[in-house]
Amino acid sequence: MKRVRMNIPKGIEPYLDEKRAIVDKALQEAVPQPSGLAGEMITSMNYSLFAGGKRLRPILCIAGAEAVGGSAETVLPVACALEFIHTYSLIHDDLPAMDNDDFRRGKPTNHTVFGEAVALLAGDGLLTLAFNMMARQGFEHDVDKGHLLRVIELISHAAGYKGMVGGQTVDISSEGKEPDPAVVEFIHRHKTGSLIAAAVTSGAILAGGTEEQEKAINRYGQQVGLAFQIADDVLNVEGDRALMGKGIGSDTARGKMTYPSVFGIAGSKRTQEELVDSAIDCLKGFNERADPLRGIARYSIRRKT
Repeated sequence: MKRVRMNIPKGIEPYLDEKRAIVDKALQEAVPQPSGLAGEMITSMNYSLFAGGKRLRPILCIAGAEAVGGSAETVLPVACALEFIHTYSLIHDDLPAMDNDDFRRGKPTNHTVFGEAVALLAGDGLLTLAFNMMARQGFEHDVDKGHLLRVIELISHAAGYKGMVGGQTVDISSEGKEPDPAVVEFIHRHKTGSLIAAAVTSGAILAGGTEEQEKAINRYGQQVGLAFQIADDVLNVEGDRALMGKGIGSDTARGKMTYPSVFGIAGSKRTQEELVDSAIDCLKGFNERADPLRGIARYSIRRKT
């Protein structure tokens, strides 16, 4: 399959840095400051939200909008909402009842700092804040109301039992079982891929993309989402603990169903490349405005964290 040459002279990293700064500023303005009797819970929300994330999902939302001629400013509330949802999922994933992790991004996990109850509620707070952000008064004047409703439905579907939550459930229930290719693909496409696909598609919808553009970008997101999670699986086996800011080998220790456990490292890396090539091929009808999406597809599997 022919690879697409990007028109971003210095690679994708400057683009990611620029958009990350925009998203971080918007997040700072959107989240509440700790105060009152619930101040500890708000502090807990902020602790994980500003722990140094890549902001991949909000950046994909922006890139999806730009690919169809839109701008970052148009989609920022939804981009922020996506990061709230992602951060909530990480807080809950780390809990003792789930993956029981002590470190994330080089810092103690939320529950080890604030306790399990506060961490659980901080995750709930971020999830509900996400939908408050998308439904906030005034935002509907900046985008088409019908488009906004479609996006809220899409994201709630991707984050819920038919998407991320469902994938996480199967991930947990599959621990210690015989590796199964169909099950591991279900887990990855739902637990990680669904929200990534929703993020990039939301940007295209809000920016007024055509139905054909939306479908192509959604297919791109599904492929990139799966490639991204396979990369996480590989990093959990052979990543650099210092760079990742958390332990490696935990998937094997817990008997998790991962791509390396089914296909091995070499097979997993081949699948990554195939998925990225397929994702880029989905963008063949787009011009250079989609180059950031092409660059993000490659970045998703070459990253070290």
